[in-house]
Amino acid sequence: MNKGNLTRKELAEALTSQLGYSQSSCSELIDTFLDRMKDKLLNGESIKFVHFGTFNVRKKQPRRGRNPRTGESITIKSRQMISFRPSKKMRDQIND
Repeated sequence: MNKGNLTRKELAEALTSQLGYSQSSCSELIDTFLDRMKDKLLNGESIKFVHFGTFNVRKKQPRRGRNPRTGESITIKSRQMISFRPSKKMRDQIND
């Protein structure tokens, strides 16, 4: 695997090498997993992976901002965003 972004293809290759299933089966497995995650988040539900972390959908309130190019003051609309909070175990591993 490269040192950049982790891609679906790289995940499928890792599953193929560890589990011995075909590349297409592993790709389908990953797509199903990610689709299920997306459906949960679109419904406003959180996703918790023990010893890894939690994905939540948060609502951000409208606020004042400015266009950095022109300096013009603008209102940033309210929106929803996905946030990730790592578990304590994951935080400890990252900080060691």
